[in-house]
Amino acid sequence: MKKRLFILVEGGDDVRFFGRIVKPLLASQYDSVEIIPYACIKREKVNKFLKSVRLMNHDYIFVSDIDFEHSVRDKKQILYCRFNQIDGSNIVIVIREIESWYLAGLPPDTAQQMGIHTYDATDKVTKEDFNRMIPAIFDSRIDFMFEILKFFSVGYAAKKNRSFDYFVHRYHIAVS
Repeated sequence: MKKRLFILVEGGDDVRFFGRIVKPLLASQYDSVEIIPYACIKREKVNKFLKSVRLMNHDYIFVSDIDFEHSVRDKKQILYCRFNQIDGSNIVIVIREIESWYLAGLPPDTAQQMGIHTYDATDKVTKEDFNRMIPAIFDSRIDFMFEILKFFSVGYAAKKNRSFDYFVHRYHIAVS
């Protein structure tokens, strides 16, 4: 019997990314893959949920941006304090923020067509950097993100972002 996978993410931008890019890549390994935004859920409820997932013998990935912490270890310590039912082996830290993963997967020719600067590495890209580069042709930030996801390349993303590369290798995702 296959298991269920729960991917706990911070918010809407993460839901879009994991729903469009990651869920299809992991779907064949599970009976179901569900994405749950935890930032708006009370801490106690998240802890109870993590405990129940473990007791039911299902899998979960807990995703968090590193934000302005100095290291992955520091960010994990904060998460251990906040969520006492969390297992460190299930935590994935996005460096710096999810927007860096979006940009990492944008092929250079598509970026050029959109008039966006291409990066050799996106590890230091912040939400503010991302917002500043949204071309005027897009009605909203969300439209821009959806457009990037249409052309997203797992291979480019793994080459341009260390934490995305770690993620694809950790979960055995084929990089093309």
